[in-house]
Amino acid sequence: MANLSRAEKKAAKKDRRAGESRARKWTRRGFIGAGAVAGLAAGGALVVGVAIRPGDRTDELAKLAAADGESLLTTWVKVAQDNTVTAIIPHGEMGQGIHTALSAMLAEEMEADWEAMEVMEAPAEKDFANFELAREFLTGNMNIPNILFDTVNGTMLAAAKGMNMQITGGSTSVRFTGVGAMLTAGAAARELLIKAAAKDWDVAEAELRAEKSFIYHDISGKSAPFAAFAETAATMKPNIRPKLKKRSEYKLIGQSLPRIDIPAKVDGTAMFGIDAQVPGMKYATLMQAPVHGQSVAKLDKSDAKNMPGVIGIYNMGGYVGVVAEGYWQAKQALNMCEVTWTEDVTATVSQDSIFTQYAAALDNGKRKVMHKAGNVAKAGGASTHEAEYKVPYLAHACMEPMNATAWVRDGKCDLWAGTQNPLGTREEVAGHLGMESENLTLHTFFMGGGFGRRASNDFSIQAADLSKKSGHPVKLIWSREETTQQDQYRPSVLARLKASVDEDGMPVSWESTFVHKLDPPEASDIFYNIPNKSIGFVESPTHVRLGPWRSVDHTQHGFFTESFIDELAANAGADPYDYRRKLLAGKPRHLKVLDTAAKMADWGKPLAAGQARGIAIVESFMTIVAEVVTVDITGDAPRVTHVACAADAGLAVNPDGFKAQMESGILYGLTAALHGDISIADGSVEQSNFHDYPIMRMDESPQIDVAIISSDARIGGAGEPGTPPISPALSNALFAATGQRLRELPVAKADFGGAS
Repeated sequence: MANLSRAEKKAAKKDRRAGESRARKWTRRGFIGAGAVAGLAAGGALVVGVAIRPGDRTDELAKLAAADGESLLTTWVKVAQDNTVTAIIPHGEMGQGIHTALSAMLAEEMEADWEAMEVMEAPAEKDFANFELAREFLTGNMNIPNILFDTVNGTMLAAAKGMNMQITGGSTSVRFTGVGAMLTAGAAARELLIKAAAKDWDVAEAELRAEKSFIYHDISGKSAPFAAFAETAATMKPNIRPKLKKRSEYKLIGQSLPRIDIPAKVDGTAMFGIDAQVPGMKYATLMQAPVHGQSVAKLDKSDAKNMPGVIGIYNMGGYVGVVAEGYWQAKQALNMCEVTWTEDVTATVSQDSIFTQYAAALDNGKRKVMHKAGNVAKAGGASTHEAEYKVPYLAHACMEPMNATAWVRDGKCDLWAGTQNPLGTREEVAGHLGMESENLTLHTFFMGGGFGRRASNDFSIQAADLSKKSGHPVKLIWSREETTQQDQYRPSVLARLKASVDEDGMPVSWESTFVHKLDPPEASDIFYNIPNKSIGFVESPTHVRLGPWRSVDHTQHGFFTESFIDELAANAGADPYDYRRKLLAGKPRHLKVLDTAAKMADWGKPLAAGQARGIAIVESFMTIVAEVVTVDITGDAPRVTHVACAADAGLAVNPDGFKAQMESGILYGLTAALHGDISIADGSVEQSNFHDYPIMRMDESPQIDVAIISSDARIGGAGEPGTPPISPALSNALFAATGQRLRELPVAKADFGGAS
C-alpha cells in the first residue's frame, strides 16, 4: 500500500481535528503492506536512529530511506515535510499488536504525536537488520562503557547482517527492539530536533521542550513543527546514549492504546499473504512426501495433465506441484496424480517406537549437564521421589495456511509473503535461486498466525521454484492437510525427574534428564530455592521435522517442573500454593505474582463437588507468570471454567495489548493441553485437519482474568509467557479433583469423564 497523497493527508488531518476515531485514522493511512519499501522513500526530511555510526552509512540504505534533499542518519524514525513521524518497525505483525507497542515506545521518548504517526515495516535489506537482537542475544544486559558503545553497535549490526536477523519471535520485540532501539531512537531524534531549534532560534537548548511533534520556546511563545528543523537536525550526529525518561514520566507507555492493526482486520481491508494479487498470476498447490525426508520415486500424471485449467504438473523431487488457472483446478488435478515415494527404514517408525527410542537414550545415552548447583550425589535427604513425563509433537495450526506468491523472470524475483524473518527469507530464497539478494524483492504482509512456523521459508522457496518452472507468477497455497502434515513440530519429549526431600518433604536436591536440547537453555532450569541440582539432556534424533513453537522449550519444561513440584507437595501433605511459597523465600517478584494469582482465584475457598483448582508459576522471556486453573469434571470431559493469571513483565507497554497476549497464550496452551497430539504411524503424521487435530472453540473457552503487576525489573516479553504455566496448572487441578496424576499430555488421552 502506498502512502496517501498530500490531499488525502490534509483530509485526514481535517478529520482528526473533527474528532475522528483513532482506529479510522490508522485504517485510512494504510500503514503496512506490499508497498512498504516504496512508502519509505516518499517525501520526508529526516530519518534518525542509532543502529550504526554515521561513517557506516551506505548508499543502499539512503536510496531506500531518503528522497532528494533528505539526509539519512540511520534507521528507525522518519520525519516528513508535512510533520508526519513514521516509525520503521523491524518486526512483522501476526496479531500480537507489536506495531502499536513499538510505535508508542518511539513516540514516548521523541515526544511525537502518536495519533498522527505512521508505521511501516522495515524493508528486507541488510542495513535494516535488527542489530538490537544480535546485541541482546550476545551481550544481554551488559553495562557497555560509552567509549565502546558505538563500536559494539557497529559490530552487532555486522553480526545481525551476517545472520540475516530481522526476526519476529522469542518475545523479543518489546524487550529487545523496543527497549534498546525504539526508546533510544526516539530520545536521540528529540535531542537532535531541539538542538536544531536552539540553533535556528538562537536560544538555549534547556529553554526548549518537545510535545506532540512540535518544539516550544515558552519564554518567547515561539513554536514550530518537527519538520521545520529536520533539515538542520539531519546534519548533526545523534547521541548514541541519549537521556531516557524515568518510568514515572511516561505519558504513552503504560496506557492502553487502541491496536492500529485491528480496524483493517475488522473491515476486511487488511492484506495477508494469501491476499496477494499479481497480474497474470496462476495458482499452485502441492503434495509432499508423507514420510519426512523421502522423495518422489514415480509420478503418473496421465489422468491429470489434460484436466481443465491445468498448466503444468511437476516432479520437484521432494514434492509434486501443480500449477493451474485456479486453486481448485490445481487441487483436483493433484488428487488425480498417482505418486510413488521412495522408501527407507523411517517408514516403519511409530509414536510408540519414538518414545521407546527416547527411553533407551535416557537409559544409555551420553548425558550433558546444562545447569548445576551444589552436589546432588551428596545432598542426602530422608527419601526420594521420581517421575517420568512425556509430551507429544504439536503443530502450529495457523488459521492462514502456508502460502507465498512468487514471480521469477529475467534473473530477478518478486516474492509476496507473510514471514517472521523478512531479511532471512529474502536471503534464503535468493540463495536457493542462485541469484544475488539484490535481485529479489520481498513484499511483506500481515500473517494469519505464525507461532514460529512462519520463521521457516520452505513454502516461499517452493513458490519461487514453481514460478520458475512454469514461467508464470504463481500463488502457492498449501492445503490444510499439507499445512498439518508438513509442519515443523514442537518436539515430543520424554523427561525423568528425581528429587530428594528432607523429613518435612521439602526438596534438598533436584535432578532432571530429558531428550532434546533446544532453545532457550534457561527453560529447563529451576528458580526454586533448592540447594543442589543437576539438569541435563541426551540427544535422540528422529526423522520428524522440528521447529520453534510458541514459548519453545518453556512449554515442555513448564509442564515437567510445575507438575513435579505439585507431586512433591502432595507427597508432603502440603498445600501446593503454600509449598511453592516456601520454595520462593527471598524472591519477592515471584512471590507477589504467585500470591496475586492465588488471591484472584480465591485459593482455599471451597468449590462445588467435582470442581478443583491447580496452580503453576513459570518465568520465561524475562516475565513471571502464575496461573490458577479451575476445572469441572462433572461432565463427559474435563472443562476449564476459569483461569486466573498474574504476570510481572516489569512494565506492560500497552496494558490492554498485554492482557490480550496473556489470554491468547492461555488459550493456545489450553488447546494443546486438552487436545494437541501429532502422532506418527508408518513414518508419517496421522492427523490431517481440524477434525483430528482440534482447536479450542469459543464454547470451550473459560473466563480469564489477568492481573498486571508492575515492578522495577527490566521490561519482559508478552507474546509467549502466558503459555507455559497453563498445562501444569490444568494437570494439577485435575489431580486435585480426581487424585489421578497426569504425566502425559494431552488430557484427551486420559479418562477423567464423570470422575466426581
